[in-house]
Amino acid sequence: MAGQYLCMARNPEPPPGREMRVGQAAEMLGVSVETVRRWEQEGRLTLTRSQGGQRLVAIDEIARIIDERRRSAADRPIVAQSARNRFEGIVTRIEKDRVAAVVEVLAGPHRLVSLMTAEAVDDLGLRVGDEAICVVKATNVIVEVPSSRAADS
Repeated sequence: MAGQYLCMARNPEPPPGREMRVGQAAEMLGVSVETVRRWEQEGRLTLTRSQGGQRLVAIDEIARIIDERRRSAADRPIVAQSARNRFEGIVTRIEKDRVAAVVEVLAGPHRLVSLMTAEAVDDLGLRVGDEAICVVKATNVIVEVPSSRAADS
């Protein structure tokens, strides 16, 4: 074995279609080991046992739980937010390439322009003429004085 090295990760990732220990599954799901065990008792998650009696979770089960969470999170309505500037309007322009997009919304006398990913435009299904709400939260607001003031002095 001279010149060869055997490297083992502390918590190796199991191959696809395999199983992992409860602690690894809990970490991947962002919950405690106790929560994983409770989910087993409730029938929400199926665990198996190794020959040594260790609880194991199939990667497919973890993927299913993550998918359930993702779906339920998308369905939750927003009831409060910190952004106070909301402008309802109509999409008047979309310029999109493979990566980025510029979306213009006319909201009353205001023209708002947003730079976003092309994927976001597709996910939102945005089209010119669609109703949209622009939510603006800025870390800086700059106030300028028009030049006519300087002429009055």
